[in-house]
Amino acid sequence: MDPLSDVLSLLKPRSYMFRGLDAGGQWSLHFKALQGIRCYALLSGEFWLTVEGYPEPVHLKAGDCVLLPGGQPASLGSDPALPSVDASMVFPMVKEGGIVTYNGGGDCYGLGGYFEFAGRHAGVLLGILPAVVHIRKESDKKVLRGSLEQIMQELREPLPGGSLIARHLAHLMLIQALRLFLAQTTEQTAQTEGGGAGAGVGWIYALSDRQISAAIHAMHENPAHKWTIQSLAERSYMSRSTFALKFKTLVGESPMDYLTRWRMLLAGDRLMNTRDPISIIAPSLGYESESAFSTAFKRVMQCSPREYSLGRTDIRMAQPLA
Repeated sequence: MDPLSDVLSLLKPRSYMFRGLDAGGQWSLHFKALQGIRCYALLSGEFWLTVEGYPEPVHLKAGDCVLLPGGQPASLGSDPALPSVDASMVFPMVKEGGIVTYNGGGDCYGLGGYFEFAGRHAGVLLGILPAVVHIRKESDKKVLRGSLEQIMQELREPLPGGSLIARHLAHLMLIQALRLFLAQTTEQTAQTEGGGAGAGVGWIYALSDRQISAAIHAMHENPAHKWTIQSLAERSYMSRSTFALKFKTLVGESPMDYLTRWRMLLAGDRLMNTRDPISIIAPSLGYESESAFSTAFKRVMQCSPREYSLGRTDIRMAQPLA
């Protein structure tokens, strides 16, 4: 698989919720933090999106789609300066696929929802995505709107198999959104003199850089290989020093730290979801001894492989992937 597919596979999408909002006049709704990805698509009108920790409000116009991978608290409204009403007071009795008319409606109509994930380190993996994924290209927005409208149709008018179709559509839409954002970022990177640093900093931005993406793909394709900075630099057609600096600038950590962390995430998934013993997992990820693997695992995952496999709930990785 490719790196984006690898990460989404470890996230393990579990559930989703979609509803519609028809708002009018002056309004503002506040949505609390959640563990997952928020998603909004504006079908008509306009509104402002304010995300906690994000420097400026985002102005959304008809047709725009946006994802919030961090699940941060966020407010939607006609004016970012307005005081917000708790959204849970507006949506509590609305079933999935239903539509809320707020403040008379008529000015702004959109669809919103969220995805939850079952992956053990979903928070860490979501942390490598941008705080706001804003899809701007018209052809891309059309693709996502079509998926959202079909999801709402399946939820509003249930037919045999409808819930399963809606779930698969929701997961497909999530993948489409991230893939479209990656393509959008790649185009911006190509237009930025000097490479990907102009588009943004983070894992998905690094994938938009042709040279650094080659190294990330190599590590994901063969995590057990004895990669070195030199061999990864050669894959990227760069000198060792230039590659190391550019990788850390774009990804947020060194190539070897990224490789180790990715190996441990793969190991954790296998410890939780298979019966493979450490004697099998360790060499499959490039470790010649169980002790070397266990040392690396404890350093990154902050617990032993055995503690992890027993399902300790207080585990925190030492540092997240950038």
